[in-house]
Amino acid sequence: MRKFLVVLDDSRECLNAMRFAAMRAARTGGGVAILSVIPPDEFNHWIGVGEVMREEARERIHAHFEVFAKWMRDKQGVDPELVIREGDPVTEILAQVRNDPDIGVLVLGAAADKKGPGPLVTQLTRNSGSLPMPITIVPGDLSKERLEAIT
Repeated sequence: MRKFLVVLDDSRECLNAMRFAAMRAARTGGGVAILSVIPPDEFNHWIGVGEVMREEARERIHAHFEVFAKWMRDKQGVDPELVIREGDPVTEILAQVRNDPDIGVLVLGAAADKKGPGPLVTQLTRNSGSLPMPITIVPGDLSKERLEAIT
């Protein structure tokens, strides 16, 4: 089964990327893998404090995932999987893409501001020629109705 890999982060544009991935998966019989990356700089504290912060980050990710997963299951009939990795976001996204042969499309949300599409989109599109699959970039300001029309 082909999976759509979508990145769960704290950005607003992440929402449209999630919607797009779920709708495309539902219409094509695919699956959704949701990847969240915990940056290592969050844990540069004493060992005990770093472990507590790491666990809090994982709990926050699981809470966000459950909101998206419920919507995907209820509205799109898609049961997503959650993958949590730690490290540099771009490095970990590329590693996940290379480690999971079922991933067929990487879905990223692009910021809708004048500063650019966001650091992940900028960095990953630079590597797009060496990826084993296409990248779909979903504008963060598309309406739900427009997303439904294009999926």
